[in-house]
Amino acid sequence: MTAPTAFDQLPSIPSREALFAPYQFEVLRNDPRLTAITDFAGDLCDAPTALVSLVEDHRQIFLARTGFDAAEPPIENSFCAQAMGCDTVMVVLDASTDPRFSNNPLVTAEPGIRFYAGAPLRTVEGAPIGTLCVIDTVPHPDFSNLERHGLETLAQSVMTLFEANRSTIAMQAETSVARDERDNSEQRFKVLADSMPQMVWSTPPDGRVDYYNARWYEYTGVPQGTTDGESWTGVFHPDDQDRAWNRWQESVTSGELYEIEYRIRHHDGSYRWVLGRGVPMLDEGGVITRWFGTCTDIDDQKRAMEQRELISHELSHRIKNIFSVISGLIMVSSRQHPEIKPVADDLRNRVMALGKAHDFVRPHSATSRPAGEQTSLHGMLEELLAAYQSDSRDRIRICGEDPGIDDRSATPMALLFHELATNAAKYGALSSEDGSVELTISCADEKAMFDWRERGGPSVAEPRAAGFGSRLIAMSVEQQLGGTIDRHWHADGLAVSIKVPLSSMRRG
Repeated sequence: MTAPTAFDQLPSIPSREALFAPYQFEVLRNDPRLTAITDFAGDLCDAPTALVSLVEDHRQIFLARTGFDAAEPPIENSFCAQAMGCDTVMVVLDASTDPRFSNNPLVTAEPGIRFYAGAPLRTVEGAPIGTLCVIDTVPHPDFSNLERHGLETLAQSVMTLFEANRSTIAMQAETSVARDERDNSEQRFKVLADSMPQMVWSTPPDGRVDYYNARWYEYTGVPQGTTDGESWTGVFHPDDQDRAWNRWQESVTSGELYEIEYRIRHHDGSYRWVLGRGVPMLDEGGVITRWFGTCTDIDDQKRAMEQRELISHELSHRIKNIFSVISGLIMVSSRQHPEIKPVADDLRNRVMALGKAHDFVRPHSATSRPAGEQTSLHGMLEELLAAYQSDSRDRIRICGEDPGIDDRSATPMALLFHELATNAAKYGALSSEDGSVELTISCADEKAMFDWRERGGPSVAEPRAAGFGSRLIAMSVEQQLGGTIDRHWHADGLAVSIKVPLSSMRRG
């Protein structure tokens, strides 16, 4: 039976190769900082030899040595393999008389070890990995507490260097992984961006472009890199450069979404409309770390919209002419048949009111476009009822909210308020010089509410039968707008309450 070796008596721990991997000790071999420690350890313990020794599974290696040029001994003869398993410094004053080592070839032959003292080296996790040891070829009579404490302190210094090296290696590994992840992420982004039909660009927080995808260069035909930084405006139409630049600077400063239409020079030399959009990427603190943006060719859609607008204007112009022709026919008929003139005048006024409403929401030219928003009900009513105002004051006052309208609701709205104003001028408040009308508009519960209140006119009473105007008002409100209407004939003037679903006022 083979006698157990010193190595066989080590505590059971994981594979030493696995323990040593995080440290990569080879980079510390003969490190002058370790050599300075072994030099001092030898002087402290009056020993000619001092070593920083690591014990792996199948070998022993010396990272630093003082006064020892022999080869690293076999693991089965290692003093350090046993010393590293001790709780404190292992001291052998005379190995030739110590039963543990008296037959060891390192004692009986070269180098003839007699004295040995080794302080264990342990990781922060408590795993033994080697020793800081001192050796002499002559016995020592004793080993003082100062020498013991000094060797332990120096062993801690060795481990401090080891742990610093491990931290550096771990940091380098993390940096390498982060760099690889970043490089992979950038590569995936570039592959994705190059596959997109849009032009893609990116900038750091300062807004100076440092990346374009392949589509940008394909579309513009410019050499790579020539539009980096602030040079991108060079491919913009001269009339759009300042506008696009100023809008971009506003976004960079404020962090708001960048969105604008402008013209870019195509590789064939023509200028085409594109939609530029840019969004900021924020860190956890809300600070912009990068901008990403796209340029999308909208030239075909833009030209199609212009063509549709041209056709719409032409159609609106023709409809406007139809209203004029109808008004003219009514006027001619009333001249030929004077007996129908009152009816004809009412009809002509209604046609003209419809014409005004149509021209408000669908102007036939830039000159006929209203000053206000084409979707403003207030705006349309002010134009429609302007004829009833006086130079000194507004006889019809419009107040409250301003729900939007479109071409669908403009016609019944125009007929409704034209009839109310006409009746007020004939029979109600506007027939008196001191009379006035107040129209209050409000919105609630998905409904628009209109309160028409006449004051200062002659006393009014409910008519015995509804005339054509009243039936026209009811048809406009109830049938075309899906609303309700209530009339109240007060002694001081008519009050009309109308409710209309907001969905009937404007699409979407």
